[in-house]
Amino acid sequence: MNLDNFHQLTKEVRASGARLIAVSKTKPVEDIQTLYQAGQRMFGENKVQEMASKYEVLPKDIGWHLIGHLQTNKVKYIASFVSLIHSVDSLKLLAEIDRQAERCGRVIDCLLQISISDEETKFGLSEEVLYQLLDSDEFKKMDHIRICGFMGMATNTDVADKIEQEFASLKNIFEQVRERYFPTSVSFKELSMGMTSDYPLALKHGATLVRVGSLIFGERN
Repeated sequence: MNLDNFHQLTKEVRASGARLIAVSKTKPVEDIQTLYQAGQRMFGENKVQEMASKYEVLPKDIGWHLIGHLQTNKVKYIASFVSLIHSVDSLKLLAEIDRQAERCGRVIDCLLQISISDEETKFGLSEEVLYQLLDSDEFKKMDHIRICGFMGMATNTDVADKIEQEFASLKNIFEQVRERYFPTSVSFKELSMGMTSDYPLALKHGATLVRVGSLIFGERN
């Protein structure tokens, strides 16, 4: 745990008008508690079970962000408390989130994960499938989800130009979709992009949420 890095990072992220999600996956509850006492309120987890067990024992004003790949059969375990699901990558998943949100009597905020890197191991909607989803009758009938923006993961590379190009492309798709589908929405405003290795480039290209873990918590085992 490096609190100096945390405070410096918080300052940098706030200065650009964005917010920090501390990626606490695999990290113990004690580390999250330390960061909570230092003022952090948004934490990102990859795995449903881990997030649900941490939610049970930690303060209830924490905003829990599901940033990892989400399977439809796991949605029910987080539907009652999740603050934002970053990784919606199919209409089927969105339909299940809508169904579970209705069961819990709430509206769940979601980001659509867009594929911007050329790595096949990364999830996300292609631009073509994104527009099919937004134009579908099924999507238009969903009352218990709120699309708040996009999430994207850049290619894992040291080539800054490539990363910048991918972030710029996500920002461009975001602007086009906002104009076409969400022109009056105050909720459609989030661009979740940038991690420990590339968050400064993400901030430069309009990220509103950055997901940083190892810079704060130290390397994972």
